[in-house]
Amino acid sequence: MIVVLAFYVFDTRLLCVQYEIDSPKLDKELRFAVVADLHSCFYGTRQHTLVKEVKKYSPDMVFLVGDYFDDVKEDDGALYLLQELSGFDVYYVSGNHEWWSGRMYEIFDRLQEYGVTTLRGDTLFFEKNGQKFSVSGIDDPQTDVYDNSFLNWSEQLEKASAATEKNVFSILLSHRPEKTIEYKNAGFDLVISGHAHGGQFRIPYILNGLYAPDQGFCPQYAGGQYDLSSTRLVVSRGLAKETTRLPRIFNRPELVFITVK
Repeated sequence: MIVVLAFYVFDTRLLCVQYEIDSPKLDKELRFAVVADLHSCFYGTRQHTLVKEVKKYSPDMVFLVGDYFDDVKEDDGALYLLQELSGFDVYYVSGNHEWWSGRMYEIFDRLQEYGVTTLRGDTLFFEKNGQKFSVSGIDDPQTDVYDNSFLNWSEQLEKASAATEKNVFSILLSHRPEKTIEYKNAGFDLVISGHAHGGQFRIPYILNGLYAPDQGFCPQYAGGQYDLSSTRLVVSRGLAKETTRLPRIFNRPELVFITVK
């Protein structure tokens, strides 16, 4: 009995979570896969478990929303997944641990080698099945500490916000979920984040998360989807497992899929 309970308490098997979002700006659905807070952790040989689920969902794009690499763990897990995702359109924004590593620009170069597009205040417009949508991305706020030669976090958000078009469905990729005041007024239809790790400890149906960085105890945005006025925020609980200082409790690592209709 104790063994069974321990299995469920510390279960780190991959969980696939799907969210559906309706928008009057779209006539046909768009499908996105979200890889958050991988921290270079492994899911099967050469990331087979992750890749299998992504291919099964067949997303239009894959979003890497920060802390894809780690500041301590070697890059093998992250690089294997990049190899396996080579057939997808992949977009990346930075996380705090990647800035802490002291090799952020080396990481940017590696991502470019694998065909990944890095977004740093940039907005890209796409058309699929005759409908237009945009994807913007901004760095983690740690860019303000480690890179004074580039736009700071607020400037990147302002630039991305200014590029949105009123009748075009707009997506913002940003590692931090707690910046809700800024997101609410930025004009995006959908913001996708990670960083909170699901609050690390959970009690199903009672406590959604015990503690999250930059939110503190009982974080409001530990994982799930939230309405911010006319903006929808989706927060992934992330994929970090062996790199976390404390174990995940009732908090399985998750791969997020978003269908916008």
